[in-house]
Amino acid sequence: MTESRFQARHILITGGGGEIGQAAAERLTAEGAHVSLLDIDGDKLAAAAARLAELGNAPRTYACDITDAAAVADTVAQVIDDGGPLVGLFNNAGYQGAFAPVQDYPGDDFARVMQINVVGAFNVLQRVSRAMITAGRGGAVVNTASMAGLSGPPNMPAYGTSKAAIIGLTQTAAKDLAPHDIRVNAVSPGFIGPGFMWERQVEQQASVASPYYADEPDAVAAQMIASVPMRRYGRLDEIASAVAFLLSDDASYMTGTNLPLSGGGA
Repeated sequence: MTESRFQARHILITGGGGEIGQAAAERLTAEGAHVSLLDIDGDKLAAAAARLAELGNAPRTYACDITDAAAVADTVAQVIDDGGPLVGLFNNAGYQGAFAPVQDYPGDDFARVMQINVVGAFNVLQRVSRAMITAGRGGAVVNTASMAGLSGPPNMPAYGTSKAAIIGLTQTAAKDLAPHDIRVNAVSPGFIGPGFMWERQVEQQASVASPYYADEPDAVAAQMIASVPMRRYGRLDEIASAVAFLLSDDASYMTGTNLPLSGGGA
């Protein structure tokens, strides 16, 4: 690992209190980045900041609801005032939503997933890209998509649809921002564990009467792993490594790419 790959670079991570956000923050700060964390959950933000402080890299933290465009504009401005121009964004905040087949899926939750995962991601991307253009230094953005946006997972119509939208947003934004030397890519994690995300998905799929999964969490977990050619779930640090690569100059000729992180799974 190149210790100085992000030396003194200011990078914003949304969803910074979650598992993926924390893993990315640890990786980027280890490589010299100055990281700011944004999340709607103040308790998770505090825990993430404490963890990074233990490693000697205490970040600035910002509580913000990304579905509120005005709040996003104010928060991004504050992030830049506090830490200097942003040259990187890990646009990672998201909500998994309910688990139910499309015919039974709650409409209010579908709208909530779209509002957070699509509108919220757009709000952050728009404000940060405007700031990058104004600063004139270029930059790099990584959006968190998902294999769910490529494969259409059963019982997850809202989440799968939202992540397909993120892939589309990534491809369009890459073209719009290329003239400003801003690269935009995405990562699409598959099954990632251990931790809250893995356990919730296994439990929720088991709770839905479905021809695709068993009705017992351990059996569901075995079915999921069996569907992965590498026969394991991915690790959080493996996502963080891919994010760091796409944000770095090592990926300087990559934009509009969606990088599957799935162990070969579809």
